[in-house]
Amino acid sequence: MNTHPTTTGSASSGGATHATYPRGLLVAGDPGFDVARKPWNLAVEQRPAAIAHPADAAEVAAVVRLAAASRLRVAAQATGHGAGALGPLDDVVLLRTSRLTGVALDARARRARVGAGTRWLDVVPPAGGQGLAALHGSSPDVGVVGYSLGGGLSWYGRALGLAANSVTAAELVTADGTLVRVDADHEPDLFWALRGGGGSFGVVTALEFALHPISTAYAGLLAWDWRHSERVLTRWLDWAGPAPDAVSTSLRLVQVPPLPEMPEPVRGRALVMIDGAVLADNPEAERILAPLRELAPELDTFTRLPASTLLRLHLEPEGPTPLVSASRTLHELPAGAVGTLLDVAGPDSGTSLQVAAELRQLGGALSRPAAGGGALASLDGAFVLYACGVVPTSELLARARLDARRVVDAMAPFSARQQYLNLTANRTDVAVGYDPLAWARLRAIRAAVDPGGMFVAGHPVPLTA
Repeated sequence: MNTHPTTTGSASSGGATHATYPRGLLVAGDPGFDVARKPWNLAVEQRPAAIAHPADAAEVAAVVRLAAASRLRVAAQATGHGAGALGPLDDVVLLRTSRLTGVALDARARRARVGAGTRWLDVVPPAGGQGLAALHGSSPDVGVVGYSLGGGLSWYGRALGLAANSVTAAELVTADGTLVRVDADHEPDLFWALRGGGGSFGVVTALEFALHPISTAYAGLLAWDWRHSERVLTRWLDWAGPAPDAVSTSLRLVQVPPLPEMPEPVRGRALVMIDGAVLADNPEAERILAPLRELAPELDTFTRLPASTLLRLHLEPEGPTPLVSASRTLHELPAGAVGTLLDVAGPDSGTSLQVAAELRQLGGALSRPAAGGGALASLDGAFVLYACGVVPTSELLARARLDARRVVDAMAPFSARQQYLNLTANRTDVAVGYDPLAWARLRAIRAAVDPGGMFVAGHPVPLTA
């Protein structure tokens, strides 16, 4: 494989190009290769055959054509939060989309168009300046495209559904190196598959999605010392099921690291925390939250906030971080489940995890199939369970993996049939993420658009049984 060929045109120019090789391709031994191969999740070792940093859609197409000619496959990656699910990359060109950025907002149409490397941090503040909100995730530096293709749980999810179903169009390079635009009227099957079906169908170079007229929300967090975990968890579980669609929350059993970027009231503490947002006026929001406030939290920051500030509400780590995690989607939890969870994630569990257990509230619009929705039109289950730990040294890695697995395995008796793959950090049976009819349709579409298996995704739609 020739790593330094010449080109006969500019792949980023407005005219025709005859470039035989995209600029910026790296292979092992090249300066910068070891830096470029690192994902956001530094606990994952990525060793691809080559790395490309295309600057535009034409260069993406050149990478795909080159990979095909070299009998290599292609894995697109914006940030690498979910890198652990990709698997071995020995015969793969890792196509980093970090240079494909840019945000265009159309406030009148309530639409946004973003490049494939765009993070939520680049979208939420400018949209908020126009009185609009996206169905963004809980971390500022997660990539918009990967999050949206896999579903997308937001602080507005129980009111407005999955982010995937707010996608209105996508531009992508297909397996033959062709750039296409898909929407409800153009390539509707492929458009359906992209909305929740993941990255098995091409390299998305740009995404368009709906914005929502949300300028503020009643949002914040409640916190107690985690010796109160049993009573807080019991109350929250009783409250979460019948809670109105206007509210989306999560509950965490968390050991906050003593880092300077953590807010002083929680820094270095072991806590049970509830955070979230209510899309209601103040009196109604206070009525909704009253059963939780009756437990006299030590810290209560819920108040009327600009919607753009919700991006950092969850206190997620920013910047490359070594992280291990495990997750499971759960049905409604009976009273006995509280003790089971606390045994593996509570104050006396001995867990090494910073987030020993997090339960994200589902239901509401998330449980109702979206009209005209995509491959993931809704989510089965009442909660997503997520356990994770930051692992600053290799010695802690094995322990953290065992502890994360221990949490989700203990809750297996309460597992829902359908699993939410966006929070599944490792290889898994992807079929569990979809209902049987959607899964069959996804496989048929993959076979039609990528019959040679060019594209590598974290949670791939397979070509064979």
